[in-house]
Amino acid sequence: MQEENILKMAELADTEIKDVPTLNILICYLLYKIKRPVETEQLYEIAIGTGIVNYFYYQDSIDYLIKNTLISASEDDGKMFYILEAKGIECARQLKSYAPKSYRDKLVLAALRYFARIKAEHEMKIEYLPVENGYYARVCCLDKDCDLMDLKLYAPDLTQAKLIGEKIMLNPAGFYGKIVDLALSNEELPYDLSDN
Repeated sequence: MQEENILKMAELADTEIKDVPTLNILICYLLYKIKRPVETEQLYEIAIGTGIVNYFYYQDSIDYLIKNTLISASEDDGKMFYILEAKGIECARQLKSYAPKSYRDKLVLAALRYFARIKAEHEMKIEYLPVENGYYARVCCLDKDCDLMDLKLYAPDLTQAKLIGEKIMLNPAGFYGKIVDLALSNEELPYDLSDN
């Protein structure tokens, strides 16, 4: 019995959402969990990028949500945003259990990762510089007024340099923190004087 439930959950996790009402709930729930207006392109990338949302169903859902004032579209500084309205908040709170938890989890996780990546790209810049025998992965940790760190790491080829860059971008703040911790805790190696 438990194996059947696991198989059903695995099948559900790999399938697209086939009905607009479920997608309506999911989009409201996603905006509710994010707790801020989201650019129209960002919401599209998050939803479609999960692989569980079909483009046509997504468009139908957005049209329905706007028409029925669950969300609204607003422009600010030349960018379009979706804002969750009071009806959308109630939809997210009261109807979330009608959308499978696996879908809710997948969408919210995709959004969290998406916004973390955007934040990381503003804080950390990586360039790949060719040198005679390979590449440097140049890592700059940026602040408003100055560069906190400017570091070049050598790799024998572009593929390995990009791998270094990708690993750093998984947790740029952690990488910077480890570099600073290492610098502050670094000590001179002790000399072995036991033979004197």
